[in-house]
Amino acid sequence: MLDHTSWAHTYIDLDTPNAARIYDYLLGGATNSEADREMARQVIKAMPEVEYLTRANRAFLRRAVRLLVDLGVHQFIDIGSGIPTAGNVHEVAQARDPRCRVVYVDREPTAVVHSELLLQDNDYAAVVHEDFRRPGAVLSSPEVQHLIDFDQPVGLLLFALLHHVPDEDEPAELMSVYREALPEGSYLALSHSTHEAVSDHILTVYDLYAANRTPITLRGRDDIARLIDGFEPLDPGIVHVPSWRPESPEDADHHEEAAIYGVVARKR
Repeated sequence: MLDHTSWAHTYIDLDTPNAARIYDYLLGGATNSEADREMARQVIKAMPEVEYLTRANRAFLRRAVRLLVDLGVHQFIDIGSGIPTAGNVHEVAQARDPRCRVVYVDREPTAVVHSELLLQDNDYAAVVHEDFRRPGAVLSSPEVQHLIDFDQPVGLLLFALLHHVPDEDEPAELMSVYREALPEGSYLALSHSTHEAVSDHILTVYDLYAANRTPITLRGRDDIARLIDGFEPLDPGIVHVPSWRPESPEDADHHEEAAIYGVVARKR
């Protein structure tokens, strides 16, 4: 049995690999257990480019958030926000405009505990311990009701989340609930793992996650387009994340290996 470290409450299961903590490890974080690290090592062995992919996804998040602030969005709901690491949404948004407000939402206790610590002195950001699949609970939470003004545009952020929502949970229906709650002028930004036009490594990773009780659902561009029905994608549409408005040569590197699609879209 693993010892619980200073970052883990006793109710957190450290013996079972967890998607949020694996992602933290791939980003170079320290909020993970040996079970998470072993799983991550298996993923890296199967798909060596995965560390690049996690960085590319994080860079896409930063570019998307900066654009939305420039478009007049000053409040964000980031669902599946994960364990805090460098370049969190509130840091990116508030660097652009200190008035920006952010509510993080995650079902993983480790992510919530660390977010609470990070945000304890920030009056314009909060965290909710909830699940994307419970939109009513998310949207009616005290934190969302306090910080988010639904008479003004909202940025709904779903980075690397929906591939953890299987088809049987009806993600398109869930998305429609969130869309209807968003006011005019709101935006959606998301990223999603895909099997299209990439190496077969992703299929091995798919099997690894399934075998470790953290399954993922790989979807294609058309599938993602159906998930964002009711939103109009901004240029360049649904593309591999390094190709979404790159700001440097490093952003655009290895785009053919980027097994993650990204899109930013405006509510119709």
